[in-house]
Amino acid sequence: MLSVSEAEAIILNLVQPLDQKQDTEVVNLLAASSRILASPVTSRMDFPHWDNSAMDGYAVRYEDVKNCSAENPAVLDIVEEIPAGYQPQSTIQKGQAARILTGAVMPEGADTVVMQELTRREDNRVLIIAASKPQEFVRHRASYYQAGTQLLPKGMILNAPEIAVLAAAQSTSLPVFRKPIVAILSTGNELVTPDKPLQPGQIVDSNQYALAVLVKQSGAEPLMLGIVKDEPIALEQAISYAIAHADIILSSGGVSVGNYDYVEQVLELLGGKIHIHSVAMKPGKPLTVATFSSPHHSLYFGLPGNPVAALVTFWRFVQPAIKKLSGLAEGWEPRFVKARSLHELRADGKRETYFWGQISLNQEGDYEFQLAGGNHSSGNLINLARTNSLAVLSVGQTLVPVGEQVKVLIHN
Repeated sequence: MLSVSEAEAIILNLVQPLDQKQDTEVVNLLAASSRILASPVTSRMDFPHWDNSAMDGYAVRYEDVKNCSAENPAVLDIVEEIPAGYQPQSTIQKGQAARILTGAVMPEGADTVVMQELTRREDNRVLIIAASKPQEFVRHRASYYQAGTQLLPKGMILNAPEIAVLAAAQSTSLPVFRKPIVAILSTGNELVTPDKPLQPGQIVDSNQYALAVLVKQSGAEPLMLGIVKDEPIALEQAISYAIAHADIILSSGGVSVGNYDYVEQVLELLGGKIHIHSVAMKPGKPLTVATFSSPHHSLYFGLPGNPVAALVTFWRFVQPAIKKLSGLAEGWEPRFVKARSLHELRADGKRETYFWGQISLNQEGDYEFQLAGGNHSSGNLINLARTNSLAVLSVGQTLVPVGEQVKVLIHN
């Protein structure tokens, strides 16, 4: 049985990120939201596009105003008014100024903007009553970005700020990585879909739906294959289809040591190489990880059938694997923080143990972890609602007292 860290290293080493040439598509700007950039983006434009004013005021020559004061104002002739979107027609000469608004193009000859509050206007003249600094309130061309250099790097996720940058750069078509396809199947003769009435001994298949949502949240496309009976032929057919159509396959159930647990047997029959059989974690011990090289490279996760254990193992191992596969350059690793536990946490110390709950920031800006309420059992799916994190007790650690620090995996 592998440790959690050993299992994590094996899984992430098995992940082969999408190929920049074969696994990309071109989408328009709005369709690029939440997608991952497959190539660096450059722009043919400088930012700002031209020297412009950062303030409402007057464009002047610094030489004309550097010694002025309220007692000895600089008196300048106003030769032009320059609103945003207007091309200046005048060149500012000695003793002259132009009325200018925020964002407007700086006129030739002017090198400084005096804010309106430091001036007094008298007809076609302006009195400057306080000296500015040289080039104050001037945004110089290309000071934010120089045309032809990298604007956004490959491997970043495109959210609203990046879309704004791309729109301003007039980059309307973008190369992005395709979304990985993740096949999902649930195994078990006892399972039924949520729309069917329950018979004695039957269980609603919640894993299919929870995993599909988690796959979407991880940036991939779920391929839902439904419930598969605990029969070798049915499993072989379903897994064969999944291998042929998906980058990652998730099955839940059938990976323990029961009489009807056929998944590993079928994986080997289909040519899979099994890398992990079980992990020293609670919940989530029965975890199978395999790879297939034909018809293409695919990664198989046999998750526990217990719904809580299935979600814990997804958050711990599958989510970072999907994100790394998707082409994300950074930020795909599991995110751990230290938090003050608001509850006593106990474990037997034999396996790395996970407690689900809520993490939040207190008024001092420190993380706090609140254990999910009710019976904290892996059989209790109900108290997973509203949870956003997992507190972790390492092997050998049996107690975290109230108020002490605990390691927490943030999964939302």
